[in-house]
Amino acid sequence: MSPTTLSAGPEHGHVTFLGAGPGDPGLLTLRAVEALAHADVLVAEHEVLDVVRQHARQGVSEVHTDPDPSQDPAPGTGAPQLTVVDGTSTSVAAPAVRDAAHLVMEAARGGRRVVRAVSGDPGLDTYAAEEMLACAAAGVPFEVVPGIASAVGVPAYAGVPLRDAQGADVRFVDARTASDRCWTEVGASDGTVVVSTTLDSVAAAAGELVSAGRKPDTPMTVTVAGTTTRQRTWTATLGTIAQTLKQLKVLPSPDGGRPVIAVVGERSAAAQRDQLAWFESKPLFGWKVLVPRTKEQAASLSDQLRSYGAVPHEVPTIAVEPPRTPQQMERAVKGLVTGRYEWIAFTSVNAVKAVREKFEEYGLDARAFAGIKVAAVGEQTAKALIAFGVKPDLVPSGEQSAAGLLEDWPPYDPVFDPIDRVFLPRADIATETLVAGLIELGWEVDDVTAYRTVRASPPPAETREAIKGGGFDAVLFTSSSTVRNLVGIAGKPHNVTVIACIGPATAKTAEEHGLRVDVMAPEPSVHKLAEALADFGAKRRVAAVEAGDPVTRPSERRPGARRRRSTT
Repeated sequence: MSPTTLSAGPEHGHVTFLGAGPGDPGLLTLRAVEALAHADVLVAEHEVLDVVRQHARQGVSEVHTDPDPSQDPAPGTGAPQLTVVDGTSTSVAAPAVRDAAHLVMEAARGGRRVVRAVSGDPGLDTYAAEEMLACAAAGVPFEVVPGIASAVGVPAYAGVPLRDAQGADVRFVDARTASDRCWTEVGASDGTVVVSTTLDSVAAAAGELVSAGRKPDTPMTVTVAGTTTRQRTWTATLGTIAQTLKQLKVLPSPDGGRPVIAVVGERSAAAQRDQLAWFESKPLFGWKVLVPRTKEQAASLSDQLRSYGAVPHEVPTIAVEPPRTPQQMERAVKGLVTGRYEWIAFTSVNAVKAVREKFEEYGLDARAFAGIKVAAVGEQTAKALIAFGVKPDLVPSGEQSAAGLLEDWPPYDPVFDPIDRVFLPRADIATETLVAGLIELGWEVDDVTAYRTVRASPPPAETREAIKGGGFDAVLFTSSSTVRNLVGIAGKPHNVTVIACIGPATAKTAEEHGLRVDVMAPEPSVHKLAEALADFGAKRRVAAVEAGDPVTRPSERRPGARRRRSTT
């Protein structure tokens, strides 16, 4: 949307002031997700844009802050400065920076539904109340969708409960705007104080509390990047926090300081953080894990890695293309409709996609599978079929592979099976194991190339440099082809990177390419592979804690450090 279309009509729309939470996208409320899905215009600070954008409908117009620090407003100038950006472009469309309240109201004109997203909760945002008052004065209807306030959500993720069984008083202070009277009041209290400040100013905030009467030995925790996988928490006291940060080489920030949440108080459970730090103690917390699969293939695997605290980075190593000669596939799909087959066997999500696309080309849907038995190898393949409207009749009860499918496949019986033919849509590079096994069981097989696999294009230069330079903590290899293709398009992973392989054949290929395998799945399953990597990370963490060493990620290891080989 260009600036000239913001005021396309005189009638008022509607504005939703929405709390985007402290940073974790999973903390958005159901109501927030619903509001975002119906928004015509999204207005957000740069730091929350990625959190809310993924839930907005395609083509939504965006208004957000320019990340350039030079565009930040001067202290005390009021509303944050926002720049109009075309929702379908990455370039700034408006030449000038404009007032937030004015933009929100202007965006709402013409009956548009506007979502104004702020970090944390709108009720605690410095400027949201001013924007609400401006909407009320202009007659623009609005609503408020509360979010999880950073001052509450961040301590929870840091393992620092704010209240105990004794019901200690809890005070919230924004050090950036706190007056002398405010510091005096919280200093006189013996309750828990939650201070919103910046990393560069946290020592000064501690000094204010000591000057106001708090004891220097009062426990204090400081958390930066709370609720995200970049979260880090330090434990000290009011009197030692400055020295602690200096010893840990926590350097001043060039942009004036990253926001932090500090919790101060005798009852703030700082001493119990070792037992309560559930988030930062996840087995792969903060690990950057390379997943050499397409976004569609990697979706559930990436979700699983995130549950372990990892940051998955998906890099396709294989591109899928239609077969060079489509006639064989066309005849097979027509045979499905005319009753040529007793069974159809899908061995991959790509096979399901290829058949589905051919169905759509002919105007067919899942009803064409009526009377045909359907087999699927793997959980993801079965899910893809169910999404298509087809429930598989046969999924291997054991190993999710061609061999596992053959273990459960019934032999052909001329009495009970009116048709003896199986349709097998697959990749051009698939092995002959399944075909040979079905023939041995008495079936005729139409082995059809449904799609071709080719090596994907190289990833961006930044990703290639991270792979070769040790920027990734681990890489998951789910097949021998992913090893060969990743090395071919991006180079060999650095020796500090943990190498995890789905099985012996993949591990052998990795070793042939000069990689040392650290982790191997107990069975050929991508989810078992992720579990094995998480177990490796958990054991590594325990070993560091027991040795009294800091818990670090593999990518933080000294250059040239030797890596202990193990198979888990």
